[in-house]
Amino acid sequence: MKQVRSRDNPFFKELAKLSGSARQRGKVNQTLLDGAHLLSAYLGAGKQPQHILLNAAALHEAEIAALLERTAGVPVTQLDDRLFAGLSELKTPSGILALIGIPQPAGTIAGSRFALLLEDIQDPGNLGSMLRSAAAAGCDAVFLSTGCADAWSPKVLRAAMGGHFALDIHERQDLLDTANAFPGMLLAASLQASRSLYDCDLRGHVAFLVGNEGAGLSAGLLNAATQAIAIPMPGRAESLNAAAATAICLFEAVRQRIPSGQSAGLP
Repeated sequence: MKQVRSRDNPFFKELAKLSGSARQRGKVNQTLLDGAHLLSAYLGAGKQPQHILLNAAALHEAEIAALLERTAGVPVTQLDDRLFAGLSELKTPSGILALIGIPQPAGTIAGSRFALLLEDIQDPGNLGSMLRSAAAAGCDAVFLSTGCADAWSPKVLRAAMGGHFALDIHERQDLLDTANAFPGMLLAASLQASRSLYDCDLRGHVAFLVGNEGAGLSAGLLNAATQAIAIPMPGRAESLNAAAATAICLFEAVRQRIPSGQSAGLP
């Protein structure tokens, strides 16, 4: 096992740039997975990392030992604890990082049955939660505008809890063109809408459009939608968090699509 102890090591310098820069991640088409859970989800999707990075404590962890067995043949490097901590945003480092290639989406909006279109979602935690909900609800694709946070940043990856690996994620999209190419019903989430989410038939091909946390959807996307919809809020709150509203919309579609008598836990 190779060991790296110096910040001047060329490999470590490349990793540090990758960890802190969305531009670098896009340039080399790579990112870092932080922690055993994310790596396990990645392996569960049938993929293998390009490189494994460990700290000293990881060598004594049974969970990490099991992951190393599943990644036999992948290069492994042990980093000095201070170097490892510099790559991880966690207060208590997990002990394992994985260098991966960013998966490229395979399909197009025209072939989608259940999609999510996100405009200018800037908070990484919100974006990660939305991706997690989309994966759990069974969406086949998510389309992100150029104003969205970097989908493959460490914060978004952690918040999504492995949801990335169950989705086709299309970044830097012209959402108006994307919306116009969708073959089904486009539902735009809007506080000003008069129609309730719960009055919509969501059993066909559906895409939800969700806008920026403060500004909402642009006028162009609202006009492109088949219908603007609102979530009824009988309480005193003015609005819902964007990630919470997204989850409600997606899982109302899930509820409507579950055949009568079938367990909600089944696909």
